[in-house]
Amino acid sequence: MSTAAPTSARALDHPTRAEIRLEGVLHALSDPMRLRVVRQLARDEAGPYGLSCSQIDLPVTKSTSTHHFRVLRESGVIQQIYRGTAKLNGLRRDDLEELFPGLLDSVLAAATAQEGRASAL
Repeated sequence: MSTAAPTSARALDHPTRAEIRLEGVLHALSDPMRLRVVRQLARDEAGPYGLSCSQIDLPVTKSTSTHHFRVLRESGVIQQIYRGTAKLNGLRRDDLEELFPGLLDSVLAAATAQEGRASAL
């Protein structure tokens, strides 16, 4: 998949790299559903726009799912673009790593470890 953002008439607002704040990122990552989205995007990274919202299965209503994606986008954790009628999602890994070195990988590793502990019970 190309790393260039597809053109779209429906652009979504995203914070610039300079506007991304640690407290916003930590808030976005603190919710189990949003962390689930980030973990799936990290596992399935295929360029910056890898998965559509419908490819990420969340056990919540569509409106709640939309809210979670919006929080992730507005905090700067993910980038979203439209391709046709699909909204594609990708992690802003480069931006997060530049601003907060090691944070995303540490959170993902901790989430994996927590899941392992929970499944061992």
